[in-house]
Amino acid sequence: MLDMQTKAFVNTLQVFIFVVSFQLASSLKFELPANGKRCLKEEIHKHALVKGDYELSDVHGHHTTVKITDARDHSFFSNDKNNLNGVFAFSVEEYDLFEICFINKLEPGGDSRPRIVTLNIKHGNEMKDYDALAKAEKLKPLEKELRKLEDLSESIVNDFAYMRSREEEMRDTNESTHSRVLYFSVFSLLCLVGLATWQVFYLRRYFKSKKLID
Repeated sequence: MLDMQTKAFVNTLQVFIFVVSFQLASSLKFELPANGKRCLKEEIHKHALVKGDYELSDVHGHHTTVKITDARDHSFFSNDKNNLNGVFAFSVEEYDLFEICFINKLEPGGDSRPRIVTLNIKHGNEMKDYDALAKAEKLKPLEKELRKLEDLSESIVNDFAYMRSREEEMRDTNESTHSRVLYFSVFSLLCLVGLATWQVFYLRRYFKSKKLID
């Protein structure tokens, strides 16, 4: 009875881990039109290792180039050999937004049908080999699933901490901008009041010099 309950608990954990870990592993399939371009963007945390692979359907006359760049247009991967599949891996030193682009060109006489692209990306805890870890540390199935859950929980906590820090930075920036706008508005108002006062005295002296007023 206890073994059945343990198995049921392990199955529940596996389902939960699969649902939660979906955010850490991206698997996509999309169409790439002839003479078209498709780009995907992914946010990666600092000190993270990213691995992935892609597969292209075999369509006559299509030549596809794959490029991976960061927000500053630094290249991490580039393949223009028109291979039907490929793998890539790179590590990042700081948080950044990365872009994966598939650029397709139709050669003369080629088939105009779109090419199917299958893309898999893994980073974070999805890079860990829990089977090897379980063998090395002699973990039971339940302990292995709990280790996965612990790592995923830590990853989620880190994501929330990062979002909180970003929110604090944005709030500080908004408050700083608001203060600058307020000071500029007060300065502009003082300048307008000073200019209006000067115009009044100037016009008063002018009218007096013309003897239009006493």
